Amino acid sequence: MSVIFLFIDGVGLGKANEANPFTQSIYRGFSAMAGDQEFSEKATELSETNHLFKFIDARLGVEGLPQSGTGQTALFTGKNAPKEIEKHFGPFPHSGIKPFLKEQSLFIKAKQQGISCNFINAYPDIYFQKARKRNRWSCTTLMTKSADIALNTTQEVKNGTALTSELTQQAWREQLNIDVPEISPEQAADRLLEQSENYDLLLHEYYLTDKAGHSQELNKAEGFLNTYDRFLWHLIRNKSSNTTIVLSSDHGNVEDLSTKTHTFNKVPLFVYGPGANYFFASDSIMDVTPGILEVFFKKTN
Repeated sequence: MSVIFLFIDGVGLGKANEANPFTQSIYRGFSAMAGDQEFSEKATELSETNHLFKFIDARLGVEGLPQSGTGQTALFTGKNAPKEIEKHFGPFPHSGIKPFLKEQSLFIKAKQQGISCNFINAYPDIYFQKARKRNRWSCTTLMTKSADIALNTTQEVKNGTALTSELTQQAWREQLNIDVPEISPEQAADRLLEQSENYDLLLHEYYLTDKAGHSQELNKAEGFLNTYDRFLWHLIRNKSSNTTIVLSSDHGNVEDLSTKTHTFNKVPLFVYGPGANYFFASDSIMDVTPGILEVFFKKTN
């Protein structure tokens, strides 16, 4: 059994109103995630044999709006990161919670069980230059490096084994002037599915939803959501029967364009495949990493 872990930044379950882009257009992937329901707080949770859809908590008992640094650390380690430093913090991980990512992450624990892992996102040279100069790494890149997993570069994108952050490689071509072909969201999904055959656990991150939420621009939100929805829909329809898709977020944002900030809304937990039953008791973003590890633990015992 393999697991594809889809982390989508800044997506919560919001009210069904005009400020929610999920209710203004048809998104087949997001609707399928919710069991062919509207992707909003009006949806009913599902707990079926191979399909789980739940609303899970991202506030974790700490006052204030959830933030990326603490939220992602909780998501990728199972630890209550905001409680550890007594506040929500972001976008980068706070020094007080970096040890969680360096020593107790999903990748670290998975590798200890003999599970092969990879982070399929790639980064251009300019990212590495800035990150090394400032010693400032995102939660995903820090935990990947700390688990002795190589971060993907431009070469892996050219080789067709990694994905750019926006999926289609368009930004790399137009903004960074990197000679890579533009691909469709469906081609990006196929690339991820191909690479999932080489690893037990494969992680993908999509952050443009959070960026769209902060912009409060409906057109931008719909553009980014449409790209991801096509990618997600293709994955759902074409994954193998022994692959489990796990999708979740770190906090709400894009589901409410009436505010520039993050939201208090619960975030989705979508599990599709034979590992869904290991997440039935999940209540918060801290339960995602333990659930993924349970999939592999039960498989080998």
